[in-house]
Amino acid sequence: MSAAHTTSAFVVEGPAGRLAGTREHAPRPTALAVLLAGSGPVDRDGNTRGLNLTIQRELATALAAAGVDSVRFDKRGVGESAGEFLSTGFDDLVDDALAVVDAVSDEGLPVVVIGHSEGSALAVRVAAQRPALAGIVMLSGYARSGLEVLRWQSETVAGDLPWLVRAVLRFMRTDVQKRSERARQQLLSTTDDVTRIGGARVNARWFREFMRYDPRDELARVRQPVLAVTGSYDLQSPPADLEVIAQTAGSPVHTVELPEVSHILRTQERATLRSYRADVRRAIDERVVRLISAWVAEALSDRRSGAVDRAD
Repeated sequence: MSAAHTTSAFVVEGPAGRLAGTREHAPRPTALAVLLAGSGPVDRDGNTRGLNLTIQRELATALAAAGVDSVRFDKRGVGESAGEFLSTGFDDLVDDALAVVDAVSDEGLPVVVIGHSEGSALAVRVAAQRPALAGIVMLSGYARSGLEVLRWQSETVAGDLPWLVRAVLRFMRTDVQKRSERARQQLLSTTDDVTRIGGARVNARWFREFMRYDPRDELARVRQPVLAVTGSYDLQSPPADLEVIAQTAGSPVHTVELPEVSHILRTQERATLRSYRADVRRAIDERVVRLISAWVAEALSDRRSGAVDRAD
């Protein structure tokens, strides 16, 4: 790492205690980005047990090179952050994101929120509650309820099962879609923070709040510029929702569907989840960072000039 690019510890007091992370320092920053990771017990770099996506770390490094500071943090109950992840709700994650945004908003730099997957929905909620933000970026985002997202995933991923597994399921007369829907409805009917599904302890509260939340309602109230980027090979967030985001947001929107890019922002030869472990050995697609850097520069320029033209 060059002397011009440095990092430091970042700590803020969240609703459940300490939120710990990393501050990435650009030599002459023009903006500051708050990076929000996708679902699951994800640390500040975008890693979880068994799968190191490194999305937030790679974004932070590239943004610093483009003159944008950033902060990224361990989720509640993960890494060095306080709390218990398994009982953390979707709404709790919004509160944590707001605490981080509020902590950096008095530094004088324009603040943008960059969320990936679940983080994109959190970014929408933060923007709706913090109108002073300079803008938000939705990476691999969606514009439908969480329940509808999970149903779409079930239908889409079913075609990605190995042919032998599909043949066995047909032989056993097993309807994966019906079983998945029963599990979703079972989670929606729970009242505890944690429950058991199929013998495994599951964060029921998060699932209930996630499935019931539809970002379109708050997206319509967003007045900051929005950049939405989804890969054409995304099997976890519907690429078609880019058009919904463009039509729903109450602000200037720029949407991009990146050819042959997956949900985890890597290129693929074909759309599949089965190559994720091999895919993460490569860096995220360089087009993602170029898009974000150019968009941030344009959004800040428009902010200074007071431009309000809509682009989609």
